[in-house]
Amino acid sequence: MYPEILHAQQIVLLFKKRGIKHIVISPGSRNAPLTIGFSENPFFTCYSIVDERCAAHVALGMAQQLRNPVAVLCTSGSALLNYYPAVAEAFYSEIPIIVLSADRPPQKIDIGDGQTIRQQHVYANHILFDTQLEMIKETNDKEGTATNERLINKAVNISISRQGPVHINIPFEEPLYNRLVEPSIDVKVIDLLKDESSAIPEQFFEQWSKAKRKLIILATLNPPVFDQGDLDRLTADPSVLVMSEVSSNTSHKNLIWGIDTLIAPIEKEDDQIADLQPDMVITIGGMIVSKKIKQYLRRFSTKVHYHVGKRKAYDTFFKLAGHIKVHPAQWVHTLPQSTIDSDYRDRWLNHFHVYLEKRKQYFQQMPWSDFKVFQRVFEELPDRLMLQLGNSSTIRYAQLFQMNPTHIIFSNRGTSGIDGSTSTAIGAAMAGDRPTVLITGDLSFFYDSNALWNNYTPKTFKIILINNSGGGIFRILPGHKDTPEFDRFFETKHQLTAEHLANMYSWGYTQVNDESAFAKAFPSFISNNQQPQILEIMTPSQLNDQVLLDYFKFLR
Repeated sequence: MYPEILHAQQIVLLFKKRGIKHIVISPGSRNAPLTIGFSENPFFTCYSIVDERCAAHVALGMAQQLRNPVAVLCTSGSALLNYYPAVAEAFYSEIPIIVLSADRPPQKIDIGDGQTIRQQHVYANHILFDTQLEMIKETNDKEGTATNERLINKAVNISISRQGPVHINIPFEEPLYNRLVEPSIDVKVIDLLKDESSAIPEQFFEQWSKAKRKLIILATLNPPVFDQGDLDRLTADPSVLVMSEVSSNTSHKNLIWGIDTLIAPIEKEDDQIADLQPDMVITIGGMIVSKKIKQYLRRFSTKVHYHVGKRKAYDTFFKLAGHIKVHPAQWVHTLPQSTIDSDYRDRWLNHFHVYLEKRKQYFQQMPWSDFKVFQRVFEELPDRLMLQLGNSSTIRYAQLFQMNPTHIIFSNRGTSGIDGSTSTAIGAAMAGDRPTVLITGDLSFFYDSNALWNNYTPKTFKIILINNSGGGIFRILPGHKDTPEFDRFFETKHQLTAEHLANMYSWGYTQVNDESAFAKAFPSFISNNQQPQILEIMTPSQLNDQVLLDYFKFLR
């Protein structure tokens, strides 16, 4: 069946021709024409998710895995405002989602009609393209039909070619529910935009050849961009030091995977840490998690910075010299063989390995805490998982451990917000091809608890919920701890657990409070695939920050 409304038919027909198969629908009335068109056509796979904020993040997670646009459809009014956190995340993480918002006709806006807001350009600061379609009432309206066809194609093309969010606002007038057996119009596809090409400037090669200390930082890379041969070539140069973050999905014996473990012990020793200062910095991937490396490279005034790859180039260190828009693996094979005598790579790899040996002593005496939980979890997780990491403490603790190279790792690091981590992970699990485990903190989990309210979560999906009864990261940051104001407004202390939520949504649930209980519970938690599972791990809120700070002191 097709909607009777012509411009709704155009969207449905063009999405089918463009292969946009997955449609996440937030139930409503004004979006009924499109809901009918998508849900009653067997080409499309439709999902009904009531909470709009969750729905948009589910679409984000699916698109994160598919690398192809996923549409999210809502009714008029405040509904599309609830999509905004996911839109902003998609914008900065470069994930292709298409927002379809139903609207009242233009003459019904700002006259007191129900469920109306100013929907045009509502995402103006965080969208690659937004438009409003013409209301087509007659099949012979060739101008309106052609305009809509061009706008819909343009939105799809931009989302695919630039990998990000676009917004199509669609005004509908009643009646909304009339249907047809066959469409009244036809549509044509307008080809994708041509991909940009970028030559590597000669200036880059001159600077590269002269630099004795070259620092390469690998941040978010999904999917991975290097094979082992590329990494062998890149790390063979003694003047090149490669640092990787957990979400870079990159593993090699000659790179530093624990940036904070290297920097924190010497960050206050100017004489020591000054030797780390590079002559040039290369960034590859998305946003950098490590605050310490960003502060360091600003503090010691980075000399020159290039960004390599198609992802956005940010002037993170205030010295961006250029954006080299070629695939990183291709870039590696353009680099000249080094003729420079340098100990930059080996000196800092040796430093790092000394710290890794020393930290074994600390781990042997480390008490039950957030840090201990991460150590045990990463020791016990099986191979070939998709790991989704929550923000704030979770991603930062994960940075302190070497990842299993058979895992693939994701995190919402575009805006770094705690909203939507669970919904995104569930969306990723719906579209991915691996068993998925989300590791998250208590505030992130409870903030997005409506994520559990859907019918599509795979039975193999698992959540490791680390509950320290508040926002533990705020205890690590400078501030006055253990005051009523701190407890209430920063740490946000609470006594909640996930047990009742798990029961309400029919999830498996286990709670543990110490290391021996963890060791007993973890194998069955991992192996139980009868229903989605939550393992809630309770840790001492008053101790966690000191255990982490003492770790860096111990290395120092």
